[in-house]
Amino acid sequence: MPTANHRLLALRTLDGVVAEAERLARADAAGTLKAHGNWTLGQTLGHLAAWMEYPYDGYPDGVDPPWLIRTICRLFKRQFLGKPMKPGYRLPGAPQGTYGTDPMSTQAGLERLRSAAERMASTPPSVPNPIFGPMAHEEWIAMNVGHANLHLGFFEG
Repeated sequence: MPTANHRLLALRTLDGVVAEAERLARADAAGTLKAHGNWTLGQTLGHLAAWMEYPYDGYPDGVDPPWLIRTICRLFKRQFLGKPMKPGYRLPGAPQGTYGTDPMSTQAGLERLRSAAERMASTPPSVPNPIFGPMAHEEWIAMNVGHANLHLGFFEG
């Protein structure tokens, strides 16, 4: 759900994502973090990590878009990866509109994100993307950085 307090971030690297997550975690620990979305910071960091882990470990059951969506998205993959993600998109059939939203502490989410980002930076994923199909390593990174820009923009501190 879009909100007037959503920050438009322009992080460009996985290191930048982790640095912003660490900054927000420090604000959370200091009691100065402001959340403008529906999730805690720990839950958000865990969600970002989960979507970085899926291309290695497999996607949850139910992440299987219809062939028409896959075809259209594959045709416009470059345009999609080059634009900021917009809030409010829900995956059809996903219990909460998406996956990987388990509650967790900020510290646990941060550790999971650090590990997932390190893996993503160093090793190309082996599982094709369910929407875009096979992707270059740089495309995987760009998509996950864009995803982080969206979700981390719901916090300030």
